[in-house]
Amino acid sequence: MRSKLIAVAIAAGLGLTSVAASAAPAQSRTAAANNGEIEQLKAQLAALQAKVDELEQRTDAQSEINVSTGQAVEKATNVTAASDKKLAALSKAINNTTLSGKMFFDFTSIDDKNSDKGKSDKSGFGLDVKRFYLGVDHKFNDIWSANLTTDFNYVSNDGQTSVFVKKAYVQGKFDDAAVFRVGSADMPWIPFAEKYYGFRYVENTITDRLKYGNSADWGLHLGGDIGASKSLNYAVSVVNGNGYKNPGRSKGVDFEGRVGFVPFENMVVAVGGYSGNRGQETENIDALHTASRGDFMVAYASKAFRVGAEYFTAKNWNNVRTLSSDKADGYSLWGSVAVADNVNIFARYDNAKLSKTLDSANKDVYYNAGVEYQVTKGFKLAGVWKHGKVEKSVTTPVPPHVQNTKTNEVGVFGEVSF
Repeated sequence: MRSKLIAVAIAAGLGLTSVAASAAPAQSRTAAANNGEIEQLKAQLAALQAKVDELEQRTDAQSEINVSTGQAVEKATNVTAASDKKLAALSKAINNTTLSGKMFFDFTSIDDKNSDKGKSDKSGFGLDVKRFYLGVDHKFNDIWSANLTTDFNYVSNDGQTSVFVKKAYVQGKFDDAAVFRVGSADMPWIPFAEKYYGFRYVENTITDRLKYGNSADWGLHLGGDIGASKSLNYAVSVVNGNGYKNPGRSKGVDFEGRVGFVPFENMVVAVGGYSGNRGQETENIDALHTASRGDFMVAYASKAFRVGAEYFTAKNWNNVRTLSSDKADGYSLWGSVAVADNVNIFARYDNAKLSKTLDSANKDVYYNAGVEYQVTKGFKLAGVWKHGKVEKSVTTPVPPHVQNTKTNEVGVFGEVSF
């Protein structure tokens, strides 16, 4: 624009100068006047040039503003894109991570009485939080995931709280028939039996209650469902053997396995077994016996009712480091039925011989009965009565005799899960 304006101005000046020169011979008297007009034209040209310069400066300034604005817009776009990317990654991480929890609690009255010593300090009223599991599960992709589950408990009769890591594993689900876990994870038997029993918040299953098994342990775990109808299931674990609370090293590893057959929906027939030194053999301490356990269960579980029976037999479970050898066995029967919407009645009976070789009088009998009410999803309460009796041979006070401990407990038990 500037060059065009200058060219026009110069052309105009040259044209006027040419006219003035051709008219000089005839109009010499007006030369001074013409010179004045030329000077005026030059002044106008200078003013026009100044305006052109000013316009050019404004144009340059506007160009700089446009460039700065474009850079700012580009920068803002990049920042927005980066923020969107971070938000998308955060959203994906949150969507692939789940938080879960489960609490078992009770408020009861206990009467615990020994035939020789009378009532114990376990007697009385109290609130217990038997278990509070808090779990975090993260899914990396369709195959790999990870889980961390903590285990908190408080028992009023000992006044102590404990916190453990119950589960901490990485999982690879390659197929429904091949789910592999590394770390502390569910063992093959006890969690499986709990699923069919259905009242874990009221009481442990028999092998767990009598301490003849672990619900979780550190090691390698493989399991799954076989077939389109999932009529077969299995689980096998190679573990330290001392339970999830004691992730120490041992000289060898222990093995536990289970195979289940599902003849029709909700029904199962399962067998299982355990073999090892329970983490008690180290480089400096030899095991004198191998602990073993065999398991059998037949059960049915639906919303309408549950019924089941579990049997175990064990050898040297508590005698890995002792010279003497021993055996134990026991069974558990249970059932429940829905009598109304959200209301179930249930009962259970256990009978076990805890030392068949060394103390034939050492027996455990346990039973419970109650009514369960589903308050809302994830929250249920039960009014329960429990009775237990343990007998064993003692040498003091003399003469040798069979001592028994009877425990009666009445109260409210509850489960909260989310």
